[in-house]
Amino acid sequence: MARDKTSFASMAFTLYTLIQTAILCTNAIAVLHEERFLSKIGWGVDQGVGGFGDDPGVKAQILNLIRSVRTVMRVPLIIVNSACIVLLLLFG
Repeated sequence: MARDKTSFASMAFTLYTLIQTAILCTNAIAVLHEERFLSKIGWGVDQGVGGFGDDPGVKAQILNLIRSVRTVMRVPLIIVNSACIVLLLLFG
């Protein structure tokens, strides 16, 4: 039984799908709101604050990463998301 080439093409793992996955994960991190979502699960602004000279824990580092992604990636995400939408509209 011969398989159809279109079934393999629709299930292909390409570089574009890998980039799209990274964009979606970055979008998911960027939309996390500290007061509405993170504080309800115990990851608010006052959480993860250590003393002077203490090494930050894993929780504090993750919170710092979330804040950094929201701050730095806001404008680039708008541009990259727009480019992905245009590409999907043009090439399906």
